[in-house]
Amino acid sequence: MRHFAAQTITSVTRRDITDYITANKVHWAGRLDEVAFLNRVFPDLETRPSTDSRFGDLTGDIWQHRVRNYDWEDDWVFDDQRLGIRSGPDELFVDFLGQMIHPLVRTDEEEVKVLLTEFNRMLEVDDWELVEVGQISGRPVYEGRRREAIKAPVESIDTASYENLLDPQVLREHLRRIDRDLKSDPAAAIGSSKELVESVLKAILEDYEIEYTTGDDLMDLYKKVQDCMGLNAGAVPDDAKGSRAAVKALRALVTTVQSLAELRNALGTGHGPSKRSAALSRHARLAFNSSLAVTTFLLDTWHERKPPPLF
Repeated sequence: MRHFAAQTITSVTRRDITDYITANKVHWAGRLDEVAFLNRVFPDLETRPSTDSRFGDLTGDIWQHRVRNYDWEDDWVFDDQRLGIRSGPDELFVDFLGQMIHPLVRTDEEEVKVLLTEFNRMLEVDDWELVEVGQISGRPVYEGRRREAIKAPVESIDTASYENLLDPQVLREHLRRIDRDLKSDPAAAIGSSKELVESVLKAILEDYEIEYTTGDDLMDLYKKVQDCMGLNAGAVPDDAKGSRAAVKALRALVTTVQSLAELRNALGTGHGPSKRSAALSRHARLAFNSSLAVTTFLLDTWHERKPPPLF
């Protein structure tokens, strides 16, 4: 049995969202019948009682009033106290919304985008949001969660805005793994943070047609990128003071990358450790924040500078 915290999504927000669904005639069950949809949200649906002596449970009521007679309104689901969508736990409410835009429920990708935007706009006032937690056949799966001061890893890099990335999905997979493992498996999150940086470095080298080998470690890859993109003391042309400051920043960047690799080796997954990792969530968050700083700097610099001329 799931245990839920107190409500933080207010009745006003719940009413706004369900009214939006009703007013825009959004079929909440999508391509599924209503019983099949509700079974995704309520695994114990058949234990919910019927109000009609002819039926044994709620599913009988649904078939009677939504299939045979069709004498319940389309938005009946929001006011039925046996379900408690408007009055129940926050997790239940956002789970219902997440299921509404699940790939198995709704196939129109543009409709999903619109619903996601509207749901998150209204949930934001209560510090909740629907975030991508995985994919099915290339289509995103969303889950509700409390908003934090720091963006969720999966939302931290707008991969679609970096046109030089030939396969942005690779980075998104790293970010999803980090998002999944930050609390539940910190060692794995540290490993994925290192791999995020490594994937960006390789993408840049491939774009510049610079060779690398399977034996190149993180620092080897970084040094090659440093050379091909000119990350050096001349980073700020015609400004000696700016160049000195840039050198310090770039040295700090090198140290960050090196520390990330060492952190991964010491606490992260990989290399077949004989003992359970001592990594904690704070170590994983440090690794992710470091990798994010390095990754976004490299991506921005790569896209601001043209590749060197070919001779």
